[in-house]
Amino acid sequence: MPDYDSYIVCTTPRSGSTMLCALLEQSKVAGAPQSYFHQPSLTKWCAGLGLPSDTHPRKIMACARNLGMAGSNISGIRMQRHSFGFWAEQLKTLFPSNTTDADRIARAFGRTRFLFLTRLDKVAQAVSLVRADQSGLWHRNADGSERERLAAAKPPQYDETKIATELSNLVAQDMAWKTWFAAENIDPLYISYDALSANPCAVVGEILGDLGLDMKAALNLRPATMQLSDDTNKEWIARFSASGV
Repeated sequence: MPDYDSYIVCTTPRSGSTMLCALLEQSKVAGAPQSYFHQPSLTKWCAGLGLPSDTHPRKIMACARNLGMAGSNISGIRMQRHSFGFWAEQLKTLFPSNTTDADRIARAFGRTRFLFLTRLDKVAQAVSLVRADQSGLWHRNADGSERERLAAAKPPQYDETKIATELSNLVAQDMAWKTWFAAENIDPLYISYDALSANPCAVVGEILGDLGLDMKAALNLRPATMQLSDDTNKEWIARFSASGV
């Protein structure tokens, strides 16, 4: 049995969380971590979970926890920082007698381990975010086919102001996670994008071991997604870094 009932992948966009969550699910022992609470809307949560729009928040949380287990003994959730505030407010309403976010999360999801997935090269992360937004393509499958497209393709156009804005946002979001961990006395498991990209099986094995799960389940896993970074990304990163912004 795992050492925890649930885990939350705390992250920011373009940090490799789609690849990580797919690998964890592929292991068959770590549930199915997804962004069940991505949009700040109870109605959208219900739609994503296949529930009636008037479902009580307590049942929404229970449904997400169950789906996050996917037949395993632990439930997984992916939480982007921009999704966290609204979710935390719903938990506060559900469990007013608890005084901390961590206690309220435990009420809803049991013993919870927090994983902090971060990308150290924030300029590269910001460029990746701008490219995805411009192209409309957010992820490709490992075979090169499109996995997630949110808009029609547009030609790439270097936008220094947009990159600077996204860079500032990403730095602030990472700091918000760190500040929250400190305020809640949480010591998360740190995971870097670079380590995950370089050796995904080793990173997933470390996570499984930390959760009290069978580390051997990480052997021979294959990423379901491929990196989108190309020469344009490299050019923009170099151009932005040289700009002194």
